[in-house]
Amino acid sequence: MESLPVSPYLLGKIMREHSNINPEKIADSSEHQQINQNIEAVLDFYAREEGKMTLAQRILERINCFIGEPIFLALILCFVVIWIAVNCLLPYYSLVQFDPPPFHFLQGVIGLLALLTATIVLSNQNRLAKLEEQRAHLDLKVNLLTEQKTAKMIDLLEELRFDLPNVRNRPDSQAAELKRAMNPSQVLAALDERVETDSSGQATSNTQVVDVDGHKIV
Repeated sequence: MESLPVSPYLLGKIMREHSNINPEKIADSSEHQQINQNIEAVLDFYAREEGKMTLAQRILERINCFIGEPIFLALILCFVVIWIAVNCLLPYYSLVQFDPPPFHFLQGVIGLLALLTATIVLSNQNRLAKLEEQRAHLDLKVNLLTEQKTAKMIDLLEELRFDLPNVRNRPDSQAAELKRAMNPSQVLAALDERVETDSSGQATSNTQVVDVDGHKIV
């Protein structure tokens, strides 16, 4: 099955941001190439996700986009005004009103329309929530990788500082703590313990965050 392209709004937004980049401000062509690769990776991610959509999801997605437009509200208001006006004018032409005041049939139609609209919007929000959860997992992985790289850089800088003869070799307790990369499993365990402690109303001062070596950080 051929994958759908990214939604026009999202694609246009990304391309506008990309077009606003001034090549003269980019000193290195490799940096410009890296920016292009990042944009293509984002576009490929959204294209793959939209390619997984079923036909029903695609139809609901288009309906949801139409519901979000101002013209949808204008059509609803025009429909209600025409409905009421026709029912009010029919007695003047000796015709029977098909929905006399207080317009019970109109209320039923509007209620059904509201139910369908809410169902479509919630269905689309559920799909977007799953997509947002995937992005959150990706952000967590990137943040953990960045934290590990930062700890490694601090470790290398500390080694360089010790090797420089013109720099006084003094102990730095903060740098010694920061150069240890955190253990993700220990961090998650500490967060879970903190949440359970807060929910039960107990004291939370004994919560600890440790690094990969088991040293206490917080």
